[in-house]
Amino acid sequence: MSLESVRAFLAENAPDISIIETEQSSATVALAAEAHGVEPDQIAKTICLRVGDETMLIVASGLARLDNRKFKDRFGGKARMLPAEDVVEVTSHPVGGVCPFGLPASLPIYCDVSLKKFDEVVPAAGATNAAVRLPTARLVALTDAEWIDVCQ
Repeated sequence: MSLESVRAFLAENAPDISIIETEQSSATVALAAEAHGVEPDQIAKTICLRVGDETMLIVASGLARLDNRKFKDRFGGKARMLPAEDVVEVTSHPVGGVCPFGLPASLPIYCDVSLKKFDEVVPAAGATNAAVRLPTARLVALTDAEWIDVCQ
C-alpha cells in the first residue's frame, strides 16, 4: 500500500521521477547511502514527530540530529517521536521507508536547512528498499514544505 501510494503521488505530481527499488534494505541512513552510492548526509531522512496535538514530518540531512532547544523555540514544545505503529497509521509508510510523498492525509512538512547544501537528495519512497533521487528544491516544491532550522 505504502509504496503504491508513493507511486500514485509521483504519477500524478512528478511523472518524470522514478522510484528506485533495491534488493537490499535501505531502511537506515547508512544502508540507504550504500545502496544509492551517496554520502550519508545526502540521504533525506523523514522523521515523524508530535508536539502537543500536532503531528508533523521533518525532512533532514541523513546525519543531522534534531536540536531540542531549536525545536522547542520553533514549535513551542518538546518533540516526541511517534511509535512505529503510529507512524504507519499516520503516514502509511513503515519506519525506514517514511517519506513526505503519498500520505493518506495532509500533514505539515518541514525541510531542515541541513538539506540546502545538496543540489540533489535521496529520500525514501514508502518502503524499506525504495527511494527517489530528486533536486532538493523539487522535494520542497512537491511537498509544499517550509524551510526551518531545527537540527544541530
